Amino acid sequence: MCWQQTLQCSPSKMAAGESNSRAPCLNFTIPGPLGNAQPSNNAHSSPATNEGLAGATGGAPRTAGHSNPQPGPDRSGGADVRVEASPNRQHTTPQSAGPSATATRAPTAVGAPGAATNMTASTAASAEPPNISSSLPSSPASALVYREPVYNWQATKNTVKERFAFLFNNEVLSDVHFLVGKGMGVQRIPAHRFALAVGSAVFDAMFNGGMATTSTEIELPDVEPAAFLALLKFLYSDEVQIGPETVMTTLYTAKKYAVPALEAHCVDFLKKNLRADNAFMLLTQARLFDEPQLASLCLENIDKNTVDALAAEGFTDIDLDTLVAVLERDTLGLREVRLFGAAVRWAEAETQRQQYQPTPENKRKVLGKALALIRFPLMTIEEFAAGPAQSGILSDREVVSLFLHFTVNPKPHVEFIDRPRCCLRGKECSITRFGQVESRWGYSGTSDRIRFSVNRRIFVVGFGLYGSIHGPTDYQVNIQIIHTDSNTVLGQNDTGFSCDGSSNTFRVMFKEPVEILPSVNYIACATLKGPDSHYGTKGMRKVTHEAPAIGTKTYFTFCYAAGNNNGTSVEDGQIPEVIFYT
Repeated sequence: MCWQQTLQCSPSKMAAGESNSRAPCLNFTIPGPLGNAQPSNNAHSSPATNEGLAGATGGAPRTAGHSNPQPGPDRSGGADVRVEASPNRQHTTPQSAGPSATATRAPTAVGAPGAATNMTASTAASAEPPNISSSLPSSPASALVYREPVYNWQATKNTVKERFAFLFNNEVLSDVHFLVGKGMGVQRIPAHRFALAVGSAVFDAMFNGGMATTSTEIELPDVEPAAFLALLKFLYSDEVQIGPETVMTTLYTAKKYAVPALEAHCVDFLKKNLRADNAFMLLTQARLFDEPQLASLCLENIDKNTVDALAAEGFTDIDLDTLVAVLERDTLGLREVRLFGAAVRWAEAETQRQQYQPTPENKRKVLGKALALIRFPLMTIEEFAAGPAQSGILSDREVVSLFLHFTVNPKPHVEFIDRPRCCLRGKECSITRFGQVESRWGYSGTSDRIRFSVNRRIFVVGFGLYGSIHGPTDYQVNIQIIHTDSNTVLGQNDTGFSCDGSSNTFRVMFKEPVEILPSVNYIACATLKGPDSHYGTKGMRKVTHEAPAIGTKTYFTFCYAAGNNNGTSVEDGQIPEVIFYT
């Protein structure tokens, strides 16, 4: 809304020096109610400051009928005012203009610097008149556009926070402007050096340090206007204004200007909105902005929701280092053949980004070190034959080596990791059921077995087994966990291990964790092929594992397993260790 109030005076009265309640020949164009226009930070509009006025710089004068003052940011408490002055004016002393015009000041007129223009209540009948306090140009019929805040706005703000909040994005008292953004999206944002220096060490150095700038306009092409306004809003009022579309740019801006409190708000917002379908995107940003806590939460979310996270659109947009960070984890809840499929999808997208043809050779090239993190030995021979073996990404030598690993004993060494992913969080635990180690335990194809139960739910990921008494040796072994009542095999692995001839135990892991429920009987089974080994004695029927950090105890109870057990029992034999997660 824009209204005009034109005050005219009679020439005869002027000649007679008659005092009139109407101000001499003043024309006001005031945008909005009470002179308050909606904010506009367009860098291409004329700034509403005294420095940019035509009258103040000797530019061409403007006439009353063509005024078009540009609104500046946040006109609360101020107005754009156009004043036309004519020569030989008569001047009067200030008079009360009623409650709406109390304590207002009039402009100093040309030819009488000390005089004031009288404004009556008729001027303020519809709205409070603007304050005018500025020197007018001395040339006749010249025009001046400038901003002046409503007088005594401070009295309406009861706290320091309210007063500073009023100054946010406001020309009032501003002493610096930022040109934020690029191209046609640049916004000219007013600010106050003191307020910025109080809230940011970077701004303090910019304005008060040894290399302090004296410029009143500072360009910030690398910052988004919305993010910069969110930063200023926080510095002026402690208010946080972030959303899904601006949180990452606001986080960048908060880091750039060293405002850790706003950084924390951004990270908290991301944590609350972290989902499987955006976990990879946020992980990339967290690594870029060096936010280890957020990155850790993203990885945990991916661990728990691996299938959904890999199916999200953002997965194929991640960088190679992020892909490597994920594939290195032991806690992904997905079969290896599906991880390979996801890696191939990423490689196809990456070849397009690098403008390569999507050939198997180029896919292998862009995968780089990530390919070695796919745990091909954990696949079944059927999964490997139907997928990776025919993909063309693996070399012929690698394919042959892996097929031999799946089919022959002893298993040849392969270049890929064969350690299972346990898809569990927390610390790995283990218990030992023997108190002493002795020599010479033989093998003839019969399985060593021991029955056990626990008092709480756990996940068994492997066994510790004794090795050879004859020095470094390789063993072939099949490990199983069997549900006693149903005789169901819950988990198994055909694998091998190398020992060094010592009496230490050697880890043999399942391909996937095996869930063990409380108060249910299970049989741990190991069938070894190799020379005589060490064995354990002074076995314990009940073994306790205590986790002081979380205050829990896990009780293992061991019993004799019916049938031929190659001599293993509670008192002595093989399978000295159970490796598990709680």
